[in-house]
Order: sequence, then C-alpha cells, then structure tokens
Amino acid sequence: MTSTFVNIPEKFQIKELVNQSTYLVNGKLMSWNGETSEVYSTISSTEDYKPTLLGSIPTLTKKEALHALEAASEAYGKGQGLWPTMKVTDRVACMEKFVKQMKTKRDEVVKLLMWEIGKNVSDSEKEFDRTVEYIEDTIEEYKQIDRDSAKFVKHAGVYAHIRRGPLGVVLCLGPYNYPLNETFALLIPAIMMGNTTVFKPAKHGVLLLSPLLEAFRNSFPEGVVNILYGRGRTVAAPIMQSGKVDVLALIGNSKSANALQEQHPKQNRLRLVLGLEAKNPAIVLPDADLDLAIEECIAGTLSFNGQRCTALKILYVHEDIVEEFNKCFSARVDALKFANPWDNGAKLTPLPEPDKPAYIQELIDDATEKGAKVINEKGGETTENYIFPAVLFPVNKTMRVFEEEQFGPVIPIVSFKNIEEPLDDMAESNYGQQVSLFGKDVKTLAPLIDTLVNLVCRVNLNSSCQRGPDVYPFTGRKDSAVATLSVHDALRSFSIRTFVASKDNNYNNAILNELLESKASNFVSTDYIL
Repeated sequence: MTSTFVNIPEKFQIKELVNQSTYLVNGKLMSWNGETSEVYSTISSTEDYKPTLLGSIPTLTKKEALHALEAASEAYGKGQGLWPTMKVTDRVACMEKFVKQMKTKRDEVVKLLMWEIGKNVSDSEKEFDRTVEYIEDTIEEYKQIDRDSAKFVKHAGVYAHIRRGPLGVVLCLGPYNYPLNETFALLIPAIMMGNTTVFKPAKHGVLLLSPLLEAFRNSFPEGVVNILYGRGRTVAAPIMQSGKVDVLALIGNSKSANALQEQHPKQNRLRLVLGLEAKNPAIVLPDADLDLAIEECIAGTLSFNGQRCTALKILYVHEDIVEEFNKCFSARVDALKFANPWDNGAKLTPLPEPDKPAYIQELIDDATEKGAKVINEKGGETTENYIFPAVLFPVNKTMRVFEEEQFGPVIPIVSFKNIEEPLDDMAESNYGQQVSLFGKDVKTLAPLIDTLVNLVCRVNLNSSCQRGPDVYPFTGRKDSAVATLSVHDALRSFSIRTFVASKDNNYNNAILNELLESKASNFVSTDYIL
C-alpha cells in the first residue's frame, strides 16, 4: 500500500500558503508579528512522501488571550451591552448577514478541510453545506422561540413575561474531526442567544477558519466574537483562571474538559456544554439482515476513518452468525479504497494526526498479544500517514481496544451468546451516547429497546450511529456529554429562562401597557416576528 499520490487536480492544488497573520478581537483583525506555528498536512504532494506545508498561524500568548476575554466581557457589559440587550430581529439580521457572507467562501473552506484533516471531497462539501443549513435552521428556531414567548401569562394574580436570556461570556473550543460543523454547533447558538464569545479552533482544521474571519468581523458588534490561535494551555487556561467565563462549550476529550473546569475559581457558576468521547457499540442479533448489518457497520466504523465520536467503536455479534459476519465484513473492509480526499471513490484517506498510525498499532499489538487475531488481509498495513483498518477478533475485556476510544481505523469484534453480555458491558462503560441494534423479531427487540434507551441517548434500529438530522437531540449519558445540541436544544443550553413579573393591579397594568405601546423595552415585547 502506498501513501504517495500524484496528479492532484488543479482546483485542489496548494498554490499559495495560508499564512494567517491576524486574529479577531473586539471587532478588529489584530496584526501579529510574533511567533508563529507552521501548519502541515499529512497528505504528500510529491512523489517521495513529505508532509505538505499549508501555511501558519499566530502562536498567541496569555496577554492576547486576556485581551480577547476582556473584549468579550466588555461587550457583555454586565448584561448591559449592545448585544445581550439587542432586539431579536436585529440579532437575526446580524446572523443572516454572516451566513450570506459565509456561503461565498465554500470552495476555500472545502479545500482546506480536505488538506488539513483528510476528509474526502463529498464529506467536506457536506460538512460545509450542513453547517450553513444548521445556521439557517438555528435562525428560524430562534424566531419560533421568540414567537412562543411573545405573550404574558397569569397565575395567582401575577402576570409574567417569560423569555430566554443569555448567560454571559462563552469560551468555545471545537474538535478537529468536524472543525467547521461541530464548532459552529456550539458557537452559533451561543452567539444567537445574546452571549459574547471567545473561540479557539482545534489544532487540526485551523486554517479553514481564515476565510471566515472577515465575515465574523463584518457581521457582529465589537467583542461579540473573538477568535484566538495558539496552544490551549497557553490561551485557554488563563481565560478560565480569570473566573470571567460563564459557559465552557467544548467538543473533545473529557480530560481536557475536566482540566479546564478545575481551573475556574467559581465552578458552581460555570455552565457546561460538552460533547465528549463515546464507545458506541453495535449489537448484531442472530436474526439480523446480515447484508444490511454489514453495510451499516462499515459506514459506522470507518466513515472518516472512524474519527467520529458517533462512530461504531465495538461490534457485538451473536455467536451463531459471527463466523459468517466476520468473513463478509472483513472482505468489505479490504475492498475499501485508500486514496487522497479528492480522488473518486476514496473511502479511506490520510490521517491528520501524524502519531495516530503508531497509536493504532499499539492497540493492535496489545490485542494480538492477548489472543485476538487480525482477520482481514490488509489489516495493519502501514504507510507514513495511514494504517489500514484492522478487524480484530476475538476481543475481550483485558484488551485496550475494548475499553479505549480508538478514534481511528481499528475494529474490535466481540462474540456473545447471551444478550446480557453486551448489556452488562454497556452498563459498566464510562460512556453512554448511542447504540446500533440489528435484528427484526419484535418480541426480542421491544424489551431490548426499553433497556437500551436507559443506557444511551439514541438507539439506532438497523442503522449506524450518527449525529443528524440536527433537529434531533444530540447528547449522551455519563462521560459522553453535558447538555444537548439539537437546533432547538442548543439555543436552550446557551440561555436561561428569565422573566418580568407584575402583580395584577391598575397601577402595574398601566405601566405594562405603556411599555408595550412605546416599544421602549427590547425585552418586554409581544411583537410577532415573521
């Protein structure tokens, strides 16, 4: 297997480096003349393998981080700032302006997605388009939330005008595997609800933000969106230590989330919106449609090389069908095409993390030393930027790959006789995001579903695990998530119910009527947004 491919289509060639020399703070693109960090792709553009230099980013320091935090704090203004007190229609107009400008950068962002993280062209285009759709759906959902609250209710002689208000300053940290979509699934609803933000992109998938900096600057008031570059320990830690962050919004690893939480001096005041790791299993029952189960398990385990929190990371297959499943599944894995992201039919693409092949090899070695075998012919074949997916069987609890979230191309298969075996493992697991359940007998499926919904937050019947559609709840139990990130739920996660109460008497009612008629308050309003 070779990792060096040539004949890069002209539209995908790197002709100019993206040397990001500015960062966004307080509505200004600040010039940076200090230390920079080069950004490389593990994809080679030469005959002899060599990582490709894509550009560079500022290596900002604590000073710049606290400057950005101060800008966000001032923009929130103890709740008195322009953005948190702005009319809903005006906030909507700002977001509509942003998404309109964002759409003009599609080709640039898609190209960088492919080079920076190795996502194939169709999935890169899908990520961009899905993100645009997510923003537009968020705008519409925000309008609907406002329509539903454009009224007064009365109980026990007290009128109440109940709306959702912002929480304050949000520190937003996104993941490398969906550096646009999942990052914006945090950032966009946080902004939309009237919060101000400090955002640092992930280590991989950082340059693709460059084409959007102008749109952020042009669309929102000063200090609402502040974008930093640099190492997390250098810039995120002092921001948390200040105690001025009201919400930590992070999609990534629980260790990172825990470390940041611990640095906040007033943790009880810190709201968490976290999407963390998962070890989503598939359970293949003996009456499952084998072709369908294999097709969905291929997609579930190896879409984007398994680098998804929603990926299937362990397969439980009933002992009556495991031999046939393994044979057919392994053949399907070996038939997948490894190529560069823009090549036709590329299902497996270079890994963005240079050290990931070595880590996957560690898991394979550990499993084989403890009794597992690599049952597909190509499994474990390694190049400079890839390791071919290894299907491991039989896997047991003593193996690292059983417990660790591999986040890459290795697939552990466990045979089971009694359904209690996978159920017990799921109950004992640190994670509880999703499960894929394959079978057709309703009498068997019904009690299983009733149990599984209490162990995870989404049961996928005869289909692989996934996040979308984005209108559905996306969350997890235990160490897999805090808060929920659907279009509707994300807006709730980044806000709090707040209201004006007034006793029903002539004096107060006259004031309320005048408030409504004069439109002097942006909060007290029964206007219906079309």
